[in-house]
Amino acid sequence: MSTEREHFSSRLGFILAAAGSAVGIGNLVGFPVNAAKNGGGAFLLMYAVFVLLICLPVMVAEMAVGRKTAKEPVGAYKALSGGSKSWGAAGFLGVLTPFMIAVFYMVITVWIFGYLVLTLSGNLDYLASNNGFSEFVNSPYLFLGMIVVAAIINFILVAGVKDGIERASKILMPTLFIMLLIMVGYVLTLENALLGVEFFLIPDVAKITPSVINGALSQAFFSLSLGMGILITYGSYIDRKTDIVGSAKLVALTDTAVAFIAGLMILPAVFSFNPNVNPAELSDSSVSLIFTFLPKIFLALQSSIGYIGASAVAAFFFTLVFFAAITSLVSILEVPVSYLVTEKKHSRKKALSILLMSAGLLTIFATLSFGMVSFFTEFTSYAGGVRSFFDVVYDVFYETILPLNGFLLCVFVSYRWKKLNLSEELAIGNANYIGSWAEKYINFSLGTFIPVIVFAIFINTVLQKFFGYSIFGF
Repeated sequence: MSTEREHFSSRLGFILAAAGSAVGIGNLVGFPVNAAKNGGGAFLLMYAVFVLLICLPVMVAEMAVGRKTAKEPVGAYKALSGGSKSWGAAGFLGVLTPFMIAVFYMVITVWIFGYLVLTLSGNLDYLASNNGFSEFVNSPYLFLGMIVVAAIINFILVAGVKDGIERASKILMPTLFIMLLIMVGYVLTLENALLGVEFFLIPDVAKITPSVINGALSQAFFSLSLGMGILITYGSYIDRKTDIVGSAKLVALTDTAVAFIAGLMILPAVFSFNPNVNPAELSDSSVSLIFTFLPKIFLALQSSIGYIGASAVAAFFFTLVFFAAITSLVSILEVPVSYLVTEKKHSRKKALSILLMSAGLLTIFATLSFGMVSFFTEFTSYAGGVRSFFDVVYDVFYETILPLNGFLLCVFVSYRWKKLNLSEELAIGNANYIGSWAEKYINFSLGTFIPVIVFAIFINTVLQKFFGYSIFGF
């Protein structure tokens, strides 16, 4: 089966695809929100440090496991552990996680598509109204949007790795980057925009608190798609000549650059809208920023560029975020697709049909959990509050399981597969790797402090999300 496995046609194709998996809503909106709530420049500084010192070694390890085995997480863990059922189960968790993440991510992507359509049809004032979002999430037209988004994803994935994922990434990623730069260029011309730039770029060391550190580390880990099985799966599609360490650096650099530029887009826009805004109280989440706060900012532009101009800017923004969401959804769903193709021997078309039925049904449940059906809206309760089906999927699989998967990967690579084997794999395509400082740091960090830190994040997240308590006191 491995001899028939598809491959990316070039290193650039792999880097753009991997970067596309990382660049999503979390970068374009989640990063600016977290930066606003965690000290601006102080958060940016800590984020960059964590990407380099913690996330990069984990990225490299995931890619190496994938290329060595030419398999997705289940097959990779089994192959390198001698068929261990325990590690096979850990691999299955690495497949189940992106499958469930795709459920809530699909809902948000459909919302973005809906906002784009409504903006283009002249309804920006409705979206900016106080009841706009709450009415929108209960609209039956969302299910039509779901069909459109599912068709786009299916079109890309059914074409395969080279003709589908790689080709789409080569089109969408450069387009996204250009659109982002255009949007930043426009935002920086707005009055008071430089206040947002100053807040974002100038770090105040006094603001580096335990809360900021935790927020920056979590954002860095999540935004780079670590623990989702994506990089293991994409790593299985790269050839034996590729320099994994060098490629991982470029993926991390691209992802960080997009997050940085997104900060230059969102925060100056916020300060332009309200120069006296308290960034710490900007928004509870990236979701509320996209769907409730930003439409108000766009509508406010009508005083200077007219309603049509404001709608055009809003449509441009929602197109940008939609492209980012599509690239992420493609990579997220490729993990269970690869599992069904590799382990269950299904064709890509059959694998996608299975996912369309199973994940599609769960996505419908998640869509119904914002007031349409009380059973899904009031699905359960924990940490002193009622939680919807959407909340449970998000809290369990995105917030909680991701760091656990990262911890398991570090333990697996360091103590089951062994560091020597990791080094030998990373030396392929990089003749100078053995004996380098990079080898020493990667092997040391993956076997010592990185798994400890990631496991602490996992425990703290469980306590915070489900019991309302933090071991770090914030």
